[in-house]
Amino acid sequence: MSGATRRRVLKGAALAAAGSVVGGFGAGTGAAARPATGGTGSLPFLEGAFAPVTEELTAFGLKVTGRLPRDLDGRYLRTGPNALGLEDPRAHHWMLGDGMVHGVRLRGGRAEWYRNRWVRSAQVAKKLGERYPGQAPPDDFACNTHVIPYKGRILALQESGPLPYELDGELATVRPYDFRSTLTGAFTAHTKYDATADELHAVAYYATWDHVRHIMIDRTGRVAATHRIPVADAPMMHDFALTGKYVVIVDVPLTFDAAAAEAGALVPYLWNERHPMRVGVMPRTGGATRWFQIDPVFYSHTLNAYDQGDTVVVEYTAMPAPFYAAGRGNGGPSSTGTPTLERWVVDLRSGRVTGTRLDDLPQEFPRVNESLVSRRHRYGYTASAAEMWRAYETVDGVPPDEKFSNCLVKHDLLRGSRQVHRFSRGAAASEPVFVPRRGGRDEDDGYILSYVHDPDRGATDLVVLAAQDFTGHPLARVHLPGRVPLGFHGSWVADA
Repeated sequence: MSGATRRRVLKGAALAAAGSVVGGFGAGTGAAARPATGGTGSLPFLEGAFAPVTEELTAFGLKVTGRLPRDLDGRYLRTGPNALGLEDPRAHHWMLGDGMVHGVRLRGGRAEWYRNRWVRSAQVAKKLGERYPGQAPPDDFACNTHVIPYKGRILALQESGPLPYELDGELATVRPYDFRSTLTGAFTAHTKYDATADELHAVAYYATWDHVRHIMIDRTGRVAATHRIPVADAPMMHDFALTGKYVVIVDVPLTFDAAAAEAGALVPYLWNERHPMRVGVMPRTGGATRWFQIDPVFYSHTLNAYDQGDTVVVEYTAMPAPFYAAGRGNGGPSSTGTPTLERWVVDLRSGRVTGTRLDDLPQEFPRVNESLVSRRHRYGYTASAAEMWRAYETVDGVPPDEKFSNCLVKHDLLRGSRQVHRFSRGAAASEPVFVPRRGGRDEDDGYILSYVHDPDRGATDLVVLAAQDFTGHPLARVHLPGRVPLGFHGSWVADA
């Protein structure tokens, strides 16, 4: 399918016809969420905890319950889809919502401010009646999946096409960022930063490629190496894994469907039973990829990976096969079961892959102490939000039972145990991010930060937990002036 762009391939004609009126649906910031479809419950990704907010807010001197650690000096940022100006909510998919970044500035035991800002792609700027500076880059998109710090910059990320967008310290959009004019082609939302080597790694895919690309950005901030790895059927590769020696590529049978794209499908990636599920192991410096065929799952997110003798260990969250990225009439992705925490051990000597379920509690958004990415770790952190699992399993307006709850989870992978910090009904919990304590030596000596909805206020709190007292009372709750919709990923951006 030559000449395909992100707008053509992933958005389709329906999204291009979206209106330009801000706040055409959903709930205003700080208000109870209104159903986007008249309360039918058929579009859960535009309702309740997912409902987009309609305003950009700035608030100073935020109220805090408890006591903020004084060594939390920086910004906690998290992004997600926040659709802007939809005329027809049914002609929309959650994953294609315009990116909005939510941030809290902490310093000296105080919560100085909260801001939420749409990423100003050319289309978002047009909807907001603003001028877009310069010419929009190819495959321009308001990146909605991750926001990371990188060498003094803040980057909003998206997979399969768009350049990252650089933001300033107050979340204003600066410009598209191409790593000092060295990045061409697609990028990813799930980079891996190896702090020891001072390298940023990515695995990028694109609908028209016959390969995926491993990209290594070196300590100078430039793309230093690009390795092309041949794959069939243009699979979606949402995440990958990195060890000290290897890049781990996960070839999932969720592949591009050109006919669906031509017909205007919003997300033309379909579960393909004819495409074998494989794990590929390639040296970080390039070379041949060894492939290992395994039973199909939807590989969602990497917790971490590391080398152990002649084996490669990968810990990750996955959903059962088949997985419906385009959804089944619910306005977002749809699954046949909830995600669980899993482990693969790839034995490079015997050529076997052993899979183990580490925890069958519904959970997602796994995070680790970032200083240990690609190295052996002991602890991991995940989130479970009841409303998210109900949305993923809702088909044609019929939700599953009420078995799900809201919590954050700390895993001790050495002992094979977990601790659960539970929240009340309606208190949807977002991804947990670990922040090391200043001067701390233990892997878990630090804090867990997460946006958690407060149903009594109809707004969100930034919850701060002591990672070594995970089930205890929060150290602090920063009360934000509005809601942070359930979304995707974020980072702690420490002050230099």
